Amino acid sequence: MIDLAEDTPSNPLLRLGAQPIALTAAALLLLIAGVTSIAIWRAYTGATPETDRVVASRQLQARTAQASEQLVEKTKGLEATQQESIDQLQVVQDQLQTMKRLMAAQQADTKRLSEQVTTLNESIENLRQSFASARSTDTETPSVTRRKPGRQHASARKRSRG
Repeated sequence: MIDLAEDTPSNPLLRLGAQPIALTAAALLLLIAGVTSIAIWRAYTGATPETDRVVASRQLQARTAQASEQLVEKTKGLEATQQESIDQLQVVQDQLQTMKRLMAAQQADTKRLSEQVTTLNESIENLRQSFASARSTDTETPSVTRRKPGRQHASARKRSRG
């Protein structure tokens, strides 16, 4: 007995495999239909991702260039401000040095004048002491008082009249 069931394939995949040209043609038609629908959709909407990406990258490049230019300008401004600050600091340092020199000269003058005032005070004190000692010697020794000649004549006249 011959088994007929073995000759007829019961698996449906085996039946499709028997017609590979029809299967390939159907897949190719689906693929062409998908590509065509995408192309029609892009043409109809006018938006293509590639051009959007190009436009976006150009905008990004333009923004980057603009930001770079702004950074360069700000850097130049900061350099100028820094140089001005350095110049002003140098001027202030020069003025400080001048003030220090003037202060030192004034202190030297003040010291010299203070020494002169001290010397004068000592001289005045010495003069006071010598004057005080001269007075004390004058009071200790009786001094002869002389009368002026004009007074003697005047007192003599008064006596003679009286």
